[in-house]
Amino acid sequence: MTIGLTYDLRQDYLDAGYSREQTAEFDRADTIEGIEDALLALGHRTQRIGNIKNLVRRLAAGERWDMVFNICEGMFGLGREAQVPALLDAYEIPYTFSGPLILALALDKGMTKTLVRSFGVPTPDFAVVAVAEDIAAVSLPFPLFAKPLAEGTGKGIDSRSKVDSPRQLAVVCGELLAKFSQPVLVETYLPGREFTVGIVGSGSEAEAIGVMEVLLKPEAEANAYSYVNKEKYEQLVHYALAPALEAAACRDVALRAWRGLGCLDGGRIDVKMDGGGVVNFIEVNPLAGLNPVHSDLPILCRLLGIPYRELIARIVASASRRLPR
Repeated sequence: MTIGLTYDLRQDYLDAGYSREQTAEFDRADTIEGIEDALLALGHRTQRIGNIKNLVRRLAAGERWDMVFNICEGMFGLGREAQVPALLDAYEIPYTFSGPLILALALDKGMTKTLVRSFGVPTPDFAVVAVAEDIAAVSLPFPLFAKPLAEGTGKGIDSRSKVDSPRQLAVVCGELLAKFSQPVLVETYLPGREFTVGIVGSGSEAEAIGVMEVLLKPEAEANAYSYVNKEKYEQLVHYALAPALEAAACRDVALRAWRGLGCLDGGRIDVKMDGGGVVNFIEVNPLAGLNPVHSDLPILCRLLGIPYRELIARIVASASRRLPR
């Protein structure tokens, strides 16, 4: 099978003048090399396509692939992650991971939480601050946690994201609105332990392959798995497999959310415990990072003894079930 690779290479955007934080979700060259090496070892042929603009040019030139392994995050708009799969749908080219509806929904953390809550899955109470005038209407009890509505990789999250007063909330929300030009998600701060759940597969065949606890070291930025903590995880974060009891509760919440949302092939769901030890849904990542060394899902697989090639094989096998007969 010939598999095209769509991705946003971080260095391309850095060279174009974007900052390291703006490009935090984009991929390093060794991520593309790792995925391609795994696909070649599995017997597939590969063609590197690159970002959506390259994809448009190549589709217009008449190129096609049996499948596209898509990890494009996109740069512009709240529906940016949905752009590549929507384009591939228009050309009837199969691809890995979720489709445009799910990717657009998942990027909007408020809409996702609304839907997840309708499944009976616990998630912190929240409010969406779209403009500065909305800040005064937030009626949730403190402490709260504020972050951009539609960002990943900890962008916009730091030690000040935990807010303890109306004045602090106004300052943090105002800064986030100005910097990211998008709404701010404000939710009840959960003081408990934090985990990420790795999932492979779709629908009833989806499996929570493991649960990893995220433990901030004393020297880490406080209160959150923040942008800085993620960028410098080797110095600031310790990862460990969750104990059996906690892992079972995390798996249950994650799988109910994953299946309810209709996510496909593989990804991660982040969860956190409240003060009473109840596991709450925080957010879903249906386009999880796949750097063989540095991304959370491969780190979890490494802790579980699952080779990187097997992870890629399982993702492709799940996507292959949707191939036309």
